Amino acid sequence: MTVSYEKITPPTTGSTITFSEGKPLVPDDPIIPFIRGDGTGVDIWPATAKVIDAAIAKAYGGQRKIHWFKVYAGDEACEIYGTYQYLPQDTLTAIKEYGIAIKGPLTTPIGGGIRSLNVALRQIFDLYACVRPCRYYAGTPSPHKTPEKLDVIVYRENTEDIYLGIEWKQGTEIADKLINYLNTELIPATPEHGNKQIPLDAGIGIKPISKTGSQRLVRRAIERALTLPKPKNQVTLVHKGNIMKYTEGAFRDWGYELAKSEFRDVCVTEMESWILSNKEKNPDLSIEDNARMVEPGYDALTDEKKAKICQEVTSVLDAIWETHGNGQWKDKIMVNDRIADSIFQQIQTRPDEYSILATMNLNGDYLSDAAAAIVGGLGMGPGANIGDSCAIFEATHGTAPKHAGLDRINPGSVILSGVMMLEHMGWQEAADLIKKGIAAAIANRQVTYDLARLMEPPVNPPLKCSEFADAIISHFGD
Repeated sequence: MTVSYEKITPPTTGSTITFSEGKPLVPDDPIIPFIRGDGTGVDIWPATAKVIDAAIAKAYGGQRKIHWFKVYAGDEACEIYGTYQYLPQDTLTAIKEYGIAIKGPLTTPIGGGIRSLNVALRQIFDLYACVRPCRYYAGTPSPHKTPEKLDVIVYRENTEDIYLGIEWKQGTEIADKLINYLNTELIPATPEHGNKQIPLDAGIGIKPISKTGSQRLVRRAIERALTLPKPKNQVTLVHKGNIMKYTEGAFRDWGYELAKSEFRDVCVTEMESWILSNKEKNPDLSIEDNARMVEPGYDALTDEKKAKICQEVTSVLDAIWETHGNGQWKDKIMVNDRIADSIFQQIQTRPDEYSILATMNLNGDYLSDAAAAIVGGLGMGPGANIGDSCAIFEATHGTAPKHAGLDRINPGSVILSGVMMLEHMGWQEAADLIKKGIAAAIANRQVTYDLARLMEPPVNPPLKCSEFADAIISHFGD
């Protein structure tokens, strides 16, 4: 079936990427749509494309090549398609057809009217996994004393949580009806809510967290952990389940359930490791004493709760002692969980204890930006939005319109997103060349103004955006 477009024309050469079981099948000549981006996109996209093309040419000697397909979104789309046409059908059709795309930053007005274009793309294509690696490149200025200790990948659920955007403005008829229904019908019918009432002058939003959405995100995170060496093959479920038990607490529970059901042979939970370790240290340890060791305050619990913990200890030993006991669990992927506010402290105070952080949408948004700040900021922070039949790689920073066209902005975020794209395609050799080039450029103090001004001593003059791309390429042969 021939795909038709209104205002764009795909390359006359190149092939289409297909997907099988959530993985891309990439030809040697893929067609990949790109969105230049608003503001500084005019500067950073040409630099990015130059670096990616050079890496592919060097890595594969002309045997592989990307055929770029320009599509439109944001302000540039409005110039081509008309007022308010921020996300034209042409663009959606092209991304669906070719499966992988990359984009620069996009402008979105804050407030009512137009929702985030980034969020819209994620929801339209069901790009449920936002993947944000946070890795330090030696020499990058950082406010942290030991940024090199942080090397984490944040897996953020992309399609649910409050980002689904189901909310009603304070004072509207629907908001008032919903508040009245909750206050008079649902809350009184739920004894655990006690005498709580929603203020009549409140805005209302919905926070949906589904089992399907949670488990497919955790599945992606564990699959990534399977590719990493110890001790980096650890997945931490980040949540606020101590307060939001039926949404964030459920995310944690569903994550553990997925790990145990689909990855039983290769996974161990933190609680299971404690139970197994206790028995290994003392083979004659009773079930109750084992329970006492893994549950602080055991002796103060009710008999019902004590029985529940003892049953869990018994179940673990019966189910996995043969396959995970006697130290075998130490070779498995560790799955644990942490409270969200605690993890913000721990990535600063104990950064080397964490590797893959899997979490929900809002937590992931906060956490990935906080982690990026530790290793040098969003200027060097890549991002990917991945689904089972599509993936979009993107800048994680804003449009910075005051710098547009000045050839001074740092293109590192989109270049590193290009690295993620190449890795997703299986073109690891080209990806490694770019990472090598970036590391060498920074180590040699060949950087753009945002990094140059923070170095000791400051670099003067800094490189232009285009010059930074050239510097990266120049180090491919180092």
